[in-house]
Amino acid sequence: MAEIWSGYEEENVRYLVVFVTCKDKDEAMSIAEVLVTEKLAACANVIEPAVSIYMWKGKIERSIEAFMIIKTQIDAFPELVTRIKELHSYDVPEIIALPIMGGNPAYLKWIDEVTSDYLLE
Repeated sequence: MAEIWSGYEEENVRYLVVFVTCKDKDEAMSIAEVLVTEKLAACANVIEPAVSIYMWKGKIERSIEAFMIIKTQIDAFPELVTRIKELHSYDVPEIIALPIMGGNPAYLKWIDEVTSDYLLE
């Protein structure tokens, strides 16, 4: 897990918000449904449009994309990254995880219940 996740094991981070951009809403919805069905994510919000401005192959690019906000727990993250890469159309998909440092205890418990297949404890 070190190659895709480092530095937070010591902080007792248990939950993550993961950001992913997709080429369009259909791709985002398809990926989100797989992640939730496979219990890699408790929830994925799909927001469209998202305007992205970025450097790619030496040129500034602008794209209208769909944006996913995924809630999961840390033990599911490696497999979640693998599945997104398998399903995503981009050569280098954006997959960025941020730690959830606090939240509604009932909501966090729900994340555990939904993604329990990946809990390592």
